[in-house]
Amino acid sequence: MAQNRRLITDQDFQEALDSQRRIRVFKDDHVIDYGGLIIRFSDDTVVIQSGVSDLTYHSRNGCEFFEMRK
Repeated sequence: MAQNRRLITDQDFQEALDSQRRIRVFKDDHVIDYGGLIIRFSDDTVVIQSGVSDLTYHSRNGCEFFEMRK
């Protein structure tokens, strides 16, 4: 069964980036991104790559991020 871990701190985001875990992104209680990898993050923005040329930029304050673990 998959487990979800909420990403809040810089350390959480760095661990998800280093371990290359898949990410779910929620905004207003709706899934807006699923299955991508974090490739970069800052205090304001998280960049997720879902495919070769598929990059999405999400507001760190406006979204909730969850790491999916098996």
